[in-house]
Amino acid sequence: MASTHTLEFLPEPGVDVRQLFILLHGVGGSPDNLRPLAQAVRAAFPAAAVLVPEGFEPFDGGGSGRQWFSVRGVTEEDRPERVAAAMPPLEAYVRQAQARFNLLQSDTAIAGFSQGAIMALELVQAHDGMAGRIIAFSGRYAQLPKTAPQFTTLHLLHGADDPVMNVSHIQAAQARLETLHGDSTIDIASHVGHELHPALIERAIVRLQTCVPLRSWEAALGLNQTPPDGTTVH
Repeated sequence: MASTHTLEFLPEPGVDVRQLFILLHGVGGSPDNLRPLAQAVRAAFPAAAVLVPEGFEPFDGGGSGRQWFSVRGVTEEDRPERVAAAMPPLEAYVRQAQARFNLLQSDTAIAGFSQGAIMALELVQAHDGMAGRIIAFSGRYAQLPKTAPQFTTLHLLHGADDPVMNVSHIQAAQARLETLHGDSTIDIASHVGHELHPALIERAIVRLQTCVPLRSWEAALGLNQTPPDGTTVH
């Protein structure tokens, strides 16, 4: 199902779009929930197009919110199946946005909060390199990865006191990614719960502005014979 509403923050007239950011809200939420993040990205990257779509399904928990997949009765066993079923519309949305602005996958960053973070992380598990960067706030994997993306950099940000998605999930993910030689960073904010906290937003911007792709470092050191495509980080 196509998204029925998208918040858009585009560069000033006459400025060429050089980067694409797609922001994914949490379950039962709306694009407005991510307005502070969108505004921070816009300020830091004035040549970027920032798109904030609403979840492709109405929230089945009541209210006017949206969701990417249902969490009603969700279990550890069936979560991966639910996420996989929700993935094709998101993949199509990302590809359409890249085509609209004539940008490469390596010029794309996808950020998600909570359920949106799950979708972002699992998107590049299924399609390595579809985005150069993933920024996952207060999220987790549907299941711990068996391989690590080689063309995508992952930035994991979480509150230490998150009562909804325990920080242990993302710590386990980071440990697994390190074992698999993935390109990822992790930042945990003390005394922060399940929220898009300003401290985490600020840290995400720093990561985006300062981290050099691990793939690029390896190529420069002669450890990688494939030319770097700008899609990885650290």
